[in-house]
Amino acid sequence: MPRDPRFIALLGIGAAATAACCAGAWLQAGPAAASWVLACGAALLVLFAVTTALRYRRIAQLSERLDRALSGERDVSFKGMGEGELAILASQLDKTVARLVVANEELEAEKHALADALANISHQLRTPLTSLGIELELMRKAAATPEDAQRVLDCGRMLEQLQWLVSSLLKLARLDAGVVRLERHHVDVSSLVKAAQEPLAVTADLAGVTFQAKVEPDCSFMGDAAWTREALTNVLKNCVEHTPAGGTVSITAHEDAVACRIRVEDTGPGIAEKDLPHVFERFYHGTSNPARRDEDACNPSGVGIGLSLSRALLVAQGAQITASNASPTGGARFDLVFPKVTV
Repeated sequence: MPRDPRFIALLGIGAAATAACCAGAWLQAGPAAASWVLACGAALLVLFAVTTALRYRRIAQLSERLDRALSGERDVSFKGMGEGELAILASQLDKTVARLVVANEELEAEKHALADALANISHQLRTPLTSLGIELELMRKAAATPEDAQRVLDCGRMLEQLQWLVSSLLKLARLDAGVVRLERHHVDVSSLVKAAQEPLAVTADLAGVTFQAKVEPDCSFMGDAAWTREALTNVLKNCVEHTPAGGTVSITAHEDAVACRIRVEDTGPGIAEKDLPHVFERFYHGTSNPARRDEDACNPSGVGIGLSLSRALLVAQGAQITASNASPTGGARFDLVFPKVTV
């Protein structure tokens, strides 16, 4: 039954008009004329109700087909709607959906082409970068002076950062193209934290930064362990890079009735208030630490890739990550939340 209040109002107006005409016919020509007026009025009201109901039914069919098209179905057709203005509207909708399907297919093809191109570029870069790393190690061992050895060692560190950048860009491209398949299994947070710290052990030791972890027993969540470790490692890497020598990066985790929560804090200068809304944006440069600006300019890991990749990996699993400051005096804080129930 139509739910448009105007339809009910028009029926009421028609019924009132019919009643008024019947009364007038009764007074002027008698009961026979009134009966004919009543019959004609009732017939017209029924005809109006039926035609309007059929029109609303066709509109509901159009709405249902649009919902199917928005849900991803690509074989939705708006044909067979008969003639009239609704048929014209259906024809235009059919053309619009067809164009949107073609545009979406072209966009998907471009994404996959971009991902393939970046994968090929990454593959081509890895071989010379690996060879360059071997050559630098040989040069370091054969260095004539400690100064030369230190220069070669610095070049090696920058090479490692460049390799990390190439790998991160490839992962972002795969995420954008939708070719990354995230699994959903039981993830033990204690093991996750240990695995995320391992790749940064040498880096943290050279920077004079220590890790502190406090994870509640049996703390866990449902997600992809490998990609979550990648996301957490990038967050820890960012904290290590912005923590001065002698500082600490702490990881705490607990589980409640709503979610599993992991918090990462450092003892660095923190994040400027104007940078907080943008720290997860791709290629965003913060301004909270001007002293590091020249260093970040030649540091490939400081181009705004790590945190963006972490957020993409977590959001793809239905998790959330937020950034704040541990205190007004400094110290960055990152909260990773893995909901137990999706609302």
